[in-house]
Amino acid sequence: MKHPTKVLVRKPSDTYKKCVSSHPLHYTVDVDKAREQHKRYCEILSELGLDIIELPIQNEFPDSCFVEDNAIVHKSKALITRMGEESRRGEEVDVEEELQQYLKVKRAVAPATIEGGDIIHLPDRLICGITQRTNSHGANQMMEWLDVKVDTISNPDIVHLKSYMKYLGKETMIVTEDYLKHPLLKDLNLLTVPKEEYYSVNCLAIGDTVVMSNRFSNTHEIVRSAGYDVILLNMSEFEKCQASLTCLSIIF
Repeated sequence: MKHPTKVLVRKPSDTYKKCVSSHPLHYTVDVDKAREQHKRYCEILSELGLDIIELPIQNEFPDSCFVEDNAIVHKSKALITRMGEESRRGEEVDVEEELQQYLKVKRAVAPATIEGGDIIHLPDRLICGITQRTNSHGANQMMEWLDVKVDTISNPDIVHLKSYMKYLGKETMIVTEDYLKHPLLKDLNLLTVPKEEYYSVNCLAIGDTVVMSNRFSNTHEIVRSAGYDVILLNMSEFEKCQASLTCLSIIF
């Protein structure tokens, strides 16, 4: 399996405070602080060996720093998404322009909706959430274009599946209790996050390193004990927009 070498990112916009979120502290979002945290995030990715490709700020799209939702990359191809959140459609235009310099790209088309936050990448398959943001048409178009096995997990009550599970490599998944007994995960080693630390599942694995929010000491220890290096970041301004560490990048 080819190791990723590049990462696509975008700084939070001037309008970032208007991000789509039902978090109780959403109103306290600090754009300057979010940019400082984003800068540190990018520094860590660079230190882990990835070449940073930074797209211009998009002030017309408050959620545009969450580039993961704009494209799904598998091997030499990318599916440019058609986002379920209509206010975000248009973010993907320059993502597509950038990715087509490196990959074969194709757009998802109506009636498909699909967002990167619903896609779990495993070595031999993808797991796709059928959720508030992604429908079965999106899953099918992704499977056809990327030419990969796609399993689906349906839950119309959630926004993104990646808020509940992340693949860490080495046949290991970090999950919330909601999906601990799901049959699609039965052959994987599962690390369960404590209920009170459910947000800690929103981490990012690069090689044997897992980048995590600095707020969850019990989960940090669970991940370290499983054999991973852990890097801790203050991600408060992204948590207020209910975002994961993976949301901020497309790694390929």
